Amino acid sequence: MADEFMKGFAILTTSMLGWMVIAGWYNTPSFTESQLSGPAPENLQMLDQLALTFKTGLLWFALLGALTFWVLIPAGRELRKAMATE
Repeated sequence: MADEFMKGFAILTTSMLGWMVIAGWYNTPSFTESQLSGPAPENLQMLDQLALTFKTGLLWFALLGALTFWVLIPAGRELRKAMATE
């Protein structure tokens, strides 16, 4: 059970670290106005748009990865145990 928690925690922390780095690059208007959820700049090049798409993917990977290892896998194992004992 502890290994599932650590796998989910590792996915959550590394993905959110990547999300914060990309959000810091693209969504923070200046040094004194630090906000990670600000609007994206306009006139982006292809690699900038790819980075913002990657940022969204990291957020969903963090949420779904943690949910999978913390809820779905343990629930599936408990369900399998319950089905085997009946």
